[in-house]
Amino acid sequence: MRLPDPDQWLRIDLSTVKFGPYFRCANKWASELMQRIETSLPGVFELRPIIHRDSRGFFIETYHKAKFADLGIADAFVQDNHSRSIKGTLRGLHYQLRHPQAKLCRVVEGEALDVAVDIRVGSPTFGRWASVLLSAKEQNQVYVPIGFAHGFLTLTDTVHFLYKCSDYYEPADEHGIAWNDPNLEICWGVSAPVVSEKDAKYPTLTQVPTEHLPELPGK
Repeated sequence: MRLPDPDQWLRIDLSTVKFGPYFRCANKWASELMQRIETSLPGVFELRPIIHRDSRGFFIETYHKAKFADLGIADAFVQDNHSRSIKGTLRGLHYQLRHPQAKLCRVVEGEALDVAVDIRVGSPTFGRWASVLLSAKEQNQVYVPIGFAHGFLTLTDTVHFLYKCSDYYEPADEHGIAWNDPNLEICWGVSAPVVSEKDAKYPTLTQVPTEHLPELPGK
């Protein structure tokens, strides 16, 4: 399986990265929990934790509502999901329309390439994507806000992928975009991933009626 270069995995627009040690927070306690790293898509960002290690192992705080709010995540998460996948599995690109979900994603075993696509009608970055390499080794997370389609590709033999959602899963409200949409040009690094029958049937972004896509707030 041919993978993209690490630089392509992160897809970080260096002009948007703040090279200080931490994202500037109103309260110091948030910066002592996580380092916020911007991606090329405004609103989508990576979180790198402060890991406390000793001879016993490690300890990290993976979520703290008040501290995360200071980092820019004010969502009230109501559902936690956990998937286990074999290597080369691609899940996505998913979104809900009437019950939109912001997601906070991490990997606790293995590695996965996490991808977010801006599908908000009226957005200046409509149709653009960003990716972050999530791994159990780094214990990093990615925040995907409402209005973005989300998916991930597993890169190791076994991947345990965990994510928080800001609204409940509604099967009747589930929508998706084709993972291999040629116009999006997402650099997955694979040509034939393991994909569900449902995900394989999703349309390209241009084939989705605008009324079935989220709108940019204020438009």
